[in-house]
Amino acid sequence: MPLSIFTPLFLSLTLAACSQGRETSLPTAPEAGSGYRPGLTASAATRQMAAAANPLAAEAGREILRQGGSAIDAAIAMQAVLTLVEPQSSGIGGGAFLLYWDGRKVQAYDGRETAPAGATERLFLHPDGSPMAFEEARIGGRSVGVPGVLRALELAHRDHGKLAWQVLFEPAIRLAREGFPLSPRLHNQLLHDPFLKQSPGMAALYLDAQGQVKPVGTRLRNPELADTLALIAREGAGALYRSDLAQAIASAVQESPNPGSLSLQDLAGYRARTRTPLCTDYQRWRVCGMPPPAGGITVAQTLGILQALEARDPAWALAPLRPVPTALPAGQEPRPEAVHLIAEAERLAYADRAQYVADPELVPVNVKGLLDPGYLASRA
Repeated sequence: MPLSIFTPLFLSLTLAACSQGRETSLPTAPEAGSGYRPGLTASAATRQMAAAANPLAAEAGREILRQGGSAIDAAIAMQAVLTLVEPQSSGIGGGAFLLYWDGRKVQAYDGRETAPAGATERLFLHPDGSPMAFEEARIGGRSVGVPGVLRALELAHRDHGKLAWQVLFEPAIRLAREGFPLSPRLHNQLLHDPFLKQSPGMAALYLDAQGQVKPVGTRLRNPELADTLALIAREGAGALYRSDLAQAIASAVQESPNPGSLSLQDLAGYRARTRTPLCTDYQRWRVCGMPPPAGGITVAQTLGILQALEARDPAWALAPLRPVPTALPAGQEPRPEAVHLIAEAERLAYADRAQYVADPELVPVNVKGLLDPGYLASRA
């Protein structure tokens, strides 16, 4: 159903794979933090709304909605633009989890990356069996998985799309050819990327003649990405998985200084999946998320732990969690006790995720046990 009648769409995109070796210090975060900004104002709409991490992507979503597109159509257009304007976070070379609610039922689409067939348990180990450092394992082709974004979007579009697939890529192709301003967020990410200069393609796009990151607002053009998106628009998602483009991707991974095993067979064999959403109750709300291998179970556990705390002591009820009709006044921050309790509940839930949650195609996940109220009360 179209967003014009309040169809909410939640799109979670994941990009990085990492090893879990023992280190003496925490690894560098995959992205530099953007910081907390108080005084944000709420937005409301009566017909349609599109939200994205970059205003150019949000505008692409609105453009598609105004053409009569569905929520899925808008999501595809926004994803294509995000590939261009925030490639460090969400691109067609990564994976995706997508939830779709049409006002009656929730559907889940799993487009998470999968490991190449050549990956083994020794992938992130040195020849002597010692674990690689985080960056040593992450940078280069070694940690690259089989991308799933386009296959998941293709599957969802087949179920819920209204506009032609080709139309949905027009905003991104136009921006890639005509140029877009370098955003403060992307600029900040580039400043914190110590490996940028090791990639000639990225350096040519984002660095000036002196080897410095181009300033905020610089007009960037990416004609090669425009050509790639135009190919995908014409030929469908399969262009990324079975064409000369697929061969180029596999070759880049295998020939990198830190090579991986991603092959044409891996790409051709990828399939996105539909899954049963994971829904739980919190206070008066029904909260639905992605089931394993995604983190919906972690959100559900967090809410269950908080609910157990509230049942034990009503004074712990976290009022800032409840929706308010207007934005917080400028400068007002969330209650510290609420932040503390939420953070600690999330730590416990994420510890369970690391220990018990994996790809359900390969590892049984005891969802019922992990969400059992008695177990969550013990964790609380």
